[in-house]
Amino acid sequence: MLDLKTSNILLQAAVADKAEAIRQVGTLLVNNGNMRSEYVDSMMAREKVANTYLGNGIAIPHGLPKDRDFILQTGIAVVQIPEGIEWNAGERVHLVVGIAAKSDEHLEVLANLTHILDDEATIAFLAKTTNPQDIIQRLTQGSASPAPEKVGLDFTKGVEVKIAGKAGLHARPATTLANLAKQFESEIQVRYGNQTANAKSLLSLLKLGVEGGRSVLLMAQGADADAALDALQTAIMAGLDDEPEEKIALRSEPLPSFGSTAILGISASPGLAIGTVFQLKRGKISFDATAKDPVAEELKLHQAIEMAKAQLQELYNDVKGRSGAGKAAIFLAHQEFLDDPDLMMATIADLQPNRSAAWAWQQAFEQRAQSLEQLSDALIAGRATDLRDVGRRVLRLLADKVEDEPNLPDHPAILIAEDLTPSDTAGLNPSLTLGFCTAYGGPTSHSAIIARSLGIPAIVGAGETVLNLVDGIRCILDGESGALYPQPAQADLDKAAIAQQNLQEIRAAEQLSCYQPALMTDGHRVEVVANIGAPAEAEQAVNAGAEGVGLLRTEFLFLNRVEPPSEEEQFAAYRQMTRALNGLPLIIRTLDIGGDKAVPYLNLPSEENPFLGVRGIRLCLQRPDLFRPQLRAIFRASQTGAIAIMFPMIATLEDLWTARQIAEEVRLEVGAEPVQIGMMIEVPSAVVMAPEFAKEVDFFSIGTNDLTQYVLAMDRGHPTLAKQADGLHPAVLRMIHQTVQAADAAGKWVGVCGGIAGDPKGAAILAGLGVKELSVSIPSVAAVKAKLRTLTWAETQALASRALKCRTAQEVRSL
Repeated sequence: MLDLKTSNILLQAAVADKAEAIRQVGTLLVNNGNMRSEYVDSMMAREKVANTYLGNGIAIPHGLPKDRDFILQTGIAVVQIPEGIEWNAGERVHLVVGIAAKSDEHLEVLANLTHILDDEATIAFLAKTTNPQDIIQRLTQGSASPAPEKVGLDFTKGVEVKIAGKAGLHARPATTLANLAKQFESEIQVRYGNQTANAKSLLSLLKLGVEGGRSVLLMAQGADADAALDALQTAIMAGLDDEPEEKIALRSEPLPSFGSTAILGISASPGLAIGTVFQLKRGKISFDATAKDPVAEELKLHQAIEMAKAQLQELYNDVKGRSGAGKAAIFLAHQEFLDDPDLMMATIADLQPNRSAAWAWQQAFEQRAQSLEQLSDALIAGRATDLRDVGRRVLRLLADKVEDEPNLPDHPAILIAEDLTPSDTAGLNPSLTLGFCTAYGGPTSHSAIIARSLGIPAIVGAGETVLNLVDGIRCILDGESGALYPQPAQADLDKAAIAQQNLQEIRAAEQLSCYQPALMTDGHRVEVVANIGAPAEAEQAVNAGAEGVGLLRTEFLFLNRVEPPSEEEQFAAYRQMTRALNGLPLIIRTLDIGGDKAVPYLNLPSEENPFLGVRGIRLCLQRPDLFRPQLRAIFRASQTGAIAIMFPMIATLEDLWTARQIAEEVRLEVGAEPVQIGMMIEVPSAVVMAPEFAKEVDFFSIGTNDLTQYVLAMDRGHPTLAKQADGLHPAVLRMIHQTVQAADAAGKWVGVCGGIAGDPKGAAILAGLGVKELSVSIPSVAAVKAKLRTLTWAETQALASRALKCRTAQEVRSL
């Protein structure tokens, strides 16, 4: 917990203006050893590029990221100004909370500030108190005397439910929840910790900052309270129509290294662009802060919101047509912002006595956007950009004069901007947008997702340096590595142009030859098949050149529903795929679900470490009511195509024997012919016992993603360790080598269906180790086949031999 001392608080301050207030709070931080005096100038400089007004009389001045070296020790200071000062136009501040932060220790204070923004009584009290302990207690420990919760008072009904998924209650699931809540007359609230939100308000839900896997309490009061709670609980348990966050897949072909100085950011969308800079700058939205008739202003507000909804619906339809419903979904969330009751009530309340609709709307959405920014969940905090996007859309319709629309270039250029909203990105013309680079933002933003769907190379989070680049200068934008090269040397421009042409030619050639087998130059062949997770993807795999399906993830049939799929439903899905494959092999992995996936109807107990718990074949053996119907559907479908069965997470011979026995019983019941039965190699025990397992199965398929995390004891989803969980680590490669040797001795074949199979270098090493089949993502099929066709098996064997002798993953990747 951050230590806030009385020496860092100045009460009853009399200051003339904003600049003096910042200097006073900065002086407190300097005098208490938190920072050097130069950081005060940095705090002043930030005011020129960002608004530090948090809302409801609170400002949080802090310096620029580039000046953090001036910070000696994380700390905060507070200057109380009872009479208040004007911060920016229409913003009056009574509490100035100065921040000097090297890390995230100050986030607790910001969270407490966020929670009192809507509590005008508390803010008024803190603005007048003469006891510094009141401020210390509220900012570091929350309210000393919390108001009684509504639960148990106004609300008589409640039910606790866990939020599914890793991302938590972010924009898409919160939108679904709010829409569903609005269908009921009852008042409905959601409690998370000591916070309570209006379930019908998207913004209120987002402010809770609910993380994935955490429980919330649903509360309802009214005539249809029981029905409301039942519907909301069912929807949450089913996943709220959420989808996993899109992962960024970067190409593996190395681009040339450039000698010019680079500005480094974060890769958001792959590709290479060469062109001139165009700074995307916004003008101003001009409006009067006051108005004479509140009723007329409220009417203007409603009209502007309805017009904005129509614009967003048109934008949704446009993006959906170009990039699919998933990429366009953000604009449905934007419409939901406009239906938010809390946002509307706050705006209407601010119209009295003589404020304009534009002024009141700006105050309401900006306060809530700043509240979202302070949340510790980066995904939800990032939605502040979305709220500002839709907020400014309405503001433009309310304004007297609009100069806010971004001035897009009329010629091909590389766009530079502070940040891009989803509306900005969706409006980009790919033929004129060679690429874009933003000072802020992250790779999981909706703008980055849309950029990838449009095929626009992009970099985000490159820092404020990019904003100083002059229009018209030439740049190289490397979306693969996240590097921008302003004013590169001619030699680098020549290299980049050649690399661009090479990439285009490589992609075209790979596509033209995608149906040719991966036949190496010395005649050795490796089968390249696809990983799929839906019936429609079987046809896509064939069209991409895949020689079959090496991994069908059957979990798609069991997730996002309230009851398990029937045997008939599963049979229909498998039959659709065998028909699409038209005789090509289909390897079906039986259900691989555990405590890490939310499947409400399974009633799985929460496990401290679900990856070491009841998952994969262990769950199937415990739940024959799931396992047997799936096996019946598979054996029935095997009569329509070339199907093989693969059991996941096999760790012991006993589990394999039991699974095989049940499968044989089901086969005889169905009257089907025998099929090949294999197992996944995902845990070290399966590798060590591979000679014994090889006598019991027809093939092995190595899941390198799970094998890597179990061998290295690193969660592949861990925020800091994930980068080290490399499937090309020598320890993992030696495990694969050991497995292949055991299989060869028994006359069985080995496939790999993990991530490194889709990496051309990984594919070459795996081929050299003796792997017979590579199962990769559909977009990787053509590139992997093309890579293997350029090599001899002897070359890959030599490469694999060298890789096995390496000491680190980096040494392997440097071969």
